[in-house]
Amino acid sequence: MFRVTRSGETKRWSRENRRPGRRFGSLTGLLLAASLAWPAMGAADDFPLRDKYAQAGVEAIETEELAAALDEYTVVDARSLYEYETLRIQGAHSVPLASGDFSDAVTSLAEETGKPLVFYCNGVTCAVSYKAALKAKGAGVVDSLVYDAGIFAWAQANPDRAELLGETLGDPAKLISSAQFQRHLLAEDPFFNRIDRSVDPIIVDIRNRDQRAGISLFQMQDRHIPLTTDNGELDALVRKARVEERPMFFVDATGKQVRWLQYYLEDKGVREYWFLENGVSSVYETMGLQ
Repeated sequence: MFRVTRSGETKRWSRENRRPGRRFGSLTGLLLAASLAWPAMGAADDFPLRDKYAQAGVEAIETEELAAALDEYTVVDARSLYEYETLRIQGAHSVPLASGDFSDAVTSLAEETGKPLVFYCNGVTCAVSYKAALKAKGAGVVDSLVYDAGIFAWAQANPDRAELLGETLGDPAKLISSAQFQRHLLAEDPFFNRIDRSVDPIIVDIRNRDQRAGISLFQMQDRHIPLTTDNGELDALVRKARVEERPMFFVDATGKQVRWLQYYLEDKGVREYWFLENGVSSVYETMGLQ
């Protein structure tokens, strides 16, 4: 039995007032699996955002073209710092689109390097890189391109020029496959059922403060530890889980942050851990909070 707490208001929440959990075989699950895979290259449908943003004046660069002339560009990772620290193009600069000083930062970067900027994010369905390029152009950085194949395509094609957890990737087999991710992903009912059956589970909410917004799925049972680099609190909790052989359960906002957390957990040797499919958004939808 769990409680959902929203700004001091407490609701009883049992399996009876939640609809049956969605299976990963659903369309949502398939789309998530596809987003984790190395995208196929070539067909126009493989890059669904290109036509839309081309009309706004944003051009894309191909993997081979960028690799052949990497030194001629300033590569910018527009994702969160945590994602950048996990897996990135070697030599890329971190300028998150969500940062308050984005425009000033990319303008300074363009002036300092004197090279065209190339923005990237996670893959062909990720619009962050396109939005970053548009924002840069609006700030006066006219030479702004997009590498829309994304970090996974780059890491697969150029493992010696990609960095995983601060080290040269070298071997693409080190990348976590969609199958590996799915093995730790549970739909709503299986996720909470497994917590019910576990002895002393460690439950961690990794949403940032704004995403959490005063709402917790677990009254006094979870730890709120937003994803940041050099997170001592999370390190300590992971060590505790390993020493005491306790399972770990993680929830994020939409099921995307946990894919990056998995690299950290695997690196730390954690074996029994689980993620909530589609994150807290699926639970809010179930309870009519969206």
